[in-house]
Amino acid sequence: MKQLLTLAAFLCLAAPAFAEGDAVAGKMVFKKCAPCHSTEPVNRVGPTLAGIVGRPVATIEDYGYSPAMRAFGEDGKVWSEAQIAEYLMSPKAMVPGTRMTFAGLRKVEDIANLIAYLRAPAGY
Repeated sequence: MKQLLTLAAFLCLAAPAFAEGDAVAGKMVFKKCAPCHSTEPVNRVGPTLAGIVGRPVATIEDYGYSPAMRAFGEDGKVWSEAQIAEYLMSPKAMVPGTRMTFAGLRKVEDIANLIAYLRAPAGY
C-alpha cells in the first residue's frame, strides 16, 4: 500500500518535472542502466532505449522480450513519460514476471532527469 501511495504522489507531483528534467544529470543516472541497455540502436542484455519515449511497448523486432513484457504490451501500450516513470519506480511491480532485475529508481528527480536524457541522448 505504501508503494502505491508513493507512486500516486509521484505521478501527481512529477508531471511538471518531466518537462524540466535535466538531461545532463540524466546521463549520469543512465550509468545505472548502461550495463544492460544502450541509447544507440543496439540491443544488449536489455533492449535498446533509443527512441523509447513514444514507442509501443515490446516492439523492437530483434529483441527477445519476456512473455510478461509481451503480454504487458499486447493492448498497444506506449512508453509515455508517465509510463516510463511508473516502470522505473519498480519494474517488477508494474510488470510481474519481467526479466529485468533492476530494482528501480527511488528519487523522483533521478527519474525525471533520466527521462529528459532518454528524449535526446545524442546531445549529452
